[in-house]
Amino acid sequence: MEKTSRLYFIDAMRAWAILMMLQGHFIDGLLDPVFRDPANPVYSTWLYFRGITAPVFFTVSGFIFTYLLLRHPGQGTENPRVRKGVRRGLQLILIGYLLRSNLLGLLDGVIYPSFYLVDVLHCIGMALLLIIGVYQLTRKSSAWLFPALLLLITAGLFLFEPAYKMWSFEGWPAAFANYFTKANGSVFTIIPWVGYTAFGAFLATAFRRYGGTANLYPKSIALSLLTGGALAWYSSDFFIWMAGVTGWEHLNRVVENNYLFIRLGDVLLVFAVFMLLRGLMKKPLFLRIGQNTLSIYVIHFVILYGSLTGLGIYRFLHHSLTPGWVIPGALTFMVACTWLSLVYDANAARIREGLTGILYAMRAILERGAAMLYRGARTSADRLVRLISRAESRS
Repeated sequence: MEKTSRLYFIDAMRAWAILMMLQGHFIDGLLDPVFRDPANPVYSTWLYFRGITAPVFFTVSGFIFTYLLLRHPGQGTENPRVRKGVRRGLQLILIGYLLRSNLLGLLDGVIYPSFYLVDVLHCIGMALLLIIGVYQLTRKSSAWLFPALLLLITAGLFLFEPAYKMWSFEGWPAAFANYFTKANGSVFTIIPWVGYTAFGAFLATAFRRYGGTANLYPKSIALSLLTGGALAWYSSDFFIWMAGVTGWEHLNRVVENNYLFIRLGDVLLVFAVFMLLRGLMKKPLFLRIGQNTLSIYVIHFVILYGSLTGLGIYRFLHHSLTPGWVIPGALTFMVACTWLSLVYDANAARIREGLTGILYAMRAILERGAAMLYRGARTSADRLVRLISRAESRS
């Protein structure tokens, strides 16, 4: 029987997902469209695996957060992970907006529409708040209710996607509508993507409950392979059969674009592979990368998309590179972003201390400047009053 207090394969999965996200964003943003041929086996294989990245990332995020949440013996608000989770969720949403900010525009008093677009961090932040909400609502109920609701959220979001994707959300403020629709340019939306995070939370409850079971990993690997394979290869056939049995036409609409359940199957297959290779996943580098995905994501966003400044690689090389340039470029980009993140992690305390010192120095300068301006304004006002008094006395 293996201990599950530290699930190394999950850290490795998170590291793999963030690295795949880096190369995926780089290649997709910079590869010339002339080379995007779905008939090319190399490109089609890359495209398929790129489609797995986001579902894995969302699922692992929900898994890790919920696993740590349930590991603490405290219940409800007595669990410090609840407060940390709320702060973390709000922090991710705030960082998501900061990454879409443009300092030059803000200095001009302009907020560009892209600021309100929703991306990965917004969705994960909202998903963590949702998980906490479900956890709080069910904390005094039967132990099965929490995972059951999580699984129900996933199934509901995925099953009814053909219906709600048609909603226009017209009349809603863009800042709110962008969480639900891609019509304005949002990359991800909380429906359906929160479903993957909720599913990751469901898996975490299973690992917490059965963590001490004999032969945990062989059983988990077999179950993941069977369930993942069934979803990836047979879910469409199942929905067609169910539509014929029940007469529910909606199921045929699910089959028309059955990417959510198929990708969920892919996620479980990836889980199975990483659990199978878990003995190789204890390398310190994997763990450090997996524990620093947020800083890697922020750094890659700044370099590639030019967050804050608008001066990113994407702006200058958008859809212009050949495979001979974009492939080594993607590898270099992955290494650079990871290295910068690990350097930041190793020197985080000193960097924060330095930034704090800079902020204090800036505040002192601003305070002295404000004091000088106040004294100057007061002196000028006094002189103006004296001049007016003299003019009145002369008249």
